[in-house]
Amino acid sequence: MVKHHSPIVIGIAGGTGSGKTTVANVILDRVGADKIAFLTHDAYYKDLDHLPRAQRDMINFDHPDSLETTLFVDHIKKLNHWQTVEIPIYDFTTHTRTENTTRIEPRDVILVEGILIFAESALRKLFDVKIFVDTPADIRFIRRLQRDIIERGRTVESVIQQY
Repeated sequence: MVKHHSPIVIGIAGGTGSGKTTVANVILDRVGADKIAFLTHDAYYKDLDHLPRAQRDMINFDHPDSLETTLFVDHIKKLNHWQTVEIPIYDFTTHTRTENTTRIEPRDVILVEGILIFAESALRKLFDVKIFVDTPADIRFIRRLQRDIIERGRTVESVIQQY
């Protein structure tokens, strides 16, 4: 794909359960998903398949070391240069990556979301537009509790301990 301009790169950050994905989905709906390459930092959690399940459950997934940010940055840069990328698929119930990937085609807008995307300098400098979703901690906790139990197979105790 030959383009004579760079895509606009938008970053959406905020605490866990703040509503980042909701904001991203509104943008995707209003602009059109066909015009946006959407990446979530959550897809780049490190594969913990080499660890026993009990040890995987003890990992702090809100720490930068739990994410493969170097690969994430590389993928954003490739999309910014009109190259297709294959992003990992992360299974939150087992804390492992699947063997499959998701193909992301370059678009005029690259939309990126994640809790730590503004914490890393290498990531932060890639964004043309930065959106921070500020939500009170009690609301974020309730949202995370619901999401992690329903969608990620977590226990109440494990969510409380990690939060």
